Amino acid sequence: MKGKGPTIEVQWTTITYRTVAMYALLGVVIICAGVYVARPDWLNRTMDRVSHSLGAAPTNAGALAQNQARFVNLDGKVEIKRANSVTWENADYRSTLDRGDLVRTGDDGAARLTFVDGTTYTIKANSFVTVEQNYIDRDQTTSVGVHISSGAVDLATGTWPSPRSRAEVSFANARASLNQNSRAAVRTDPVSSENQITVSSGSADMQVGNQHVAIGEWERVTYNASSGSVAKTTVLAPPSLTAPLNLQPLIEEDPKKTAVHFAWAAVPEAVSYNLRVSTNSMFTRIASEKVVTGTSADLSGFEPGDYFWSVTAIDSHKKESAPSDAFKFTLINQSKTEEMLLEVDNTELHGSVVELVGRTEPSAALIINGEAVADIRPDGHFRYFTQPLTRGSHEIVVTGQNRRGGTAIKRVSIVIP
Repeated sequence: MKGKGPTIEVQWTTITYRTVAMYALLGVVIICAGVYVARPDWLNRTMDRVSHSLGAAPTNAGALAQNQARFVNLDGKVEIKRANSVTWENADYRSTLDRGDLVRTGDDGAARLTFVDGTTYTIKANSFVTVEQNYIDRDQTTSVGVHISSGAVDLATGTWPSPRSRAEVSFANARASLNQNSRAAVRTDPVSSENQITVSSGSADMQVGNQHVAIGEWERVTYNASSGSVAKTTVLAPPSLTAPLNLQPLIEEDPKKTAVHFAWAAVPEAVSYNLRVSTNSMFTRIASEKVVTGTSADLSGFEPGDYFWSVTAIDSHKKESAPSDAFKFTLINQSKTEEMLLEVDNTELHGSVVELVGRTEPSAALIINGEAVADIRPDGHFRYFTQPLTRGSHEIVVTGQNRRGGTAIKRVSIVIP
């Protein structure tokens, strides 16, 4: 027909996303088959690593929470900064920490963190710390660790379900790994380049470059980051406390005028002792302090309430030991003793860790299995996580005391399967 040009036909084939995905999957299968024929060992190792990584990932909110570090004690100014954030926020007992999160404490600040394996890290004043590891594998192998940029951290490990578990602390260019049931104190000063780790219980291994140093009980390793020098020495052991006994109640008619008698065992190399009494377990609020040459002292002027006390030994060269294990005592006004509110509303198992939820009176003090409960809300509700427990039956003892001197005890039976 006139005016009509040639006819152009356009044809196409529709390809869906599903088809593309199927062809891509087929390509991967073909490549893997070729690699398996050529290098079967390499492919098996690669698949094992992928499977391990996928299996280690938390599958629910409960697993995720278990892989986070928690604050069990807070005092003074303590701030945290998330790994994906540029701002600092005040820490509280609801805060949890993941790998890469930062913690810093002020002049009056102190914080105690508990990790997935029960290891605790006590961050002292004017410290800057990064969470490095907090991992639990399917076979219960754990890996926890922090890095200290500046300041001081005390750490304590418990009993681990897997012998391949590890708890570490790194500082400057050094890294120390503690064994289970061990305790150590780490101090690092980036200005002077002086760093030291002191083991007070158990053992540890410190690595600086290719050099490994085994550290035993009451041994200290000093490392200078500038010169690279490493020196190991023995340190003075602290005394054992004898009175008042740990968790002992002292019932007096007039507590403030009563002289509390403190006593401890002698340390052979010591020429004097420093006694400190605090209103909190991290000794950031000192109620009384005294240096004596003997092994006892009488102190007075304490208001009714809970107190912690500790003693360090001092030798003839003015070198001081680490503090002894802190004991707690409670000063009670006898004329006002009465019962108090204390209820355990719920218990829940998280593996070998028991969570207790309950309520008590506002401003009351609680001790669970000899450990002070820090997370008590203004309305008296509390939440507490025990240390990891062994399999079998356990009795958890909750002891409370209010400001009027009233006391209460609750016992909870738990079976760890």
